[in-house]
Amino acid sequence: MGMGTKIALGIVGVIVLIALVFGFAVMGTYNSLVNLDQATQAQWAQVENVYQRRADLVPNLVNTVKGAANFEQSTLTAVTEARAKVGQVTQGAMQNIVNDPQAFQRFEQAQAGLSSALSRLMVVVERYPELKATQAFRDLQVQLEGTENRISVERMRFNEAAQAFNTRRESFPTVIIAGFFGNKFATKPYFKSQAGAEKAPEVKF
Repeated sequence: MGMGTKIALGIVGVIVLIALVFGFAVMGTYNSLVNLDQATQAQWAQVENVYQRRADLVPNLVNTVKGAANFEQSTLTAVTEARAKVGQVTQGAMQNIVNDPQAFQRFEQAQAGLSSALSRLMVVVERYPELKATQAFRDLQVQLEGTENRISVERMRFNEAAQAFNTRRESFPTVIIAGFFGNKFATKPYFKSQAGAEKAPEVKF
């Protein structure tokens, strides 16, 4: 075997070795992004669950409050309309919402609207002591308060999962590899804090 042949084989060997190392690096990076993406998707499912639980409580709450004499109809209408907006968003582009910042923002805005309407409802309820004294209302109060607390927890956990994904995705050289896969590994959005969001909406009576 001549010297030229040995050099050529050596070069080929080095190229193959580099290709293998690069291939394993890409595969490892891809798998780690998949794992972090799945963790984010799983946590998003938890967020959806607790928001759906709250939406499911609203009809019973409205019906219970509706029974109070002279209760402000505009307040009830606002809650019902806010819940309907939430339903419209959640029936929309929810399949890949954690990779779609605009859809995520619409979802968050609709949920914030329902939070605001429920908070106004609770303020008005203060004027109806006979309503607050009913067992049905007290039961709903406990359920709603627990759900609001769970919403805060699950939002925080989603942000933590999104941050873990985004930190990994934006690190070098992962950011380059992630770019090869288009929107599959898009940066995840975060739930943003709102005024008073450091605590769950007040639902105590």
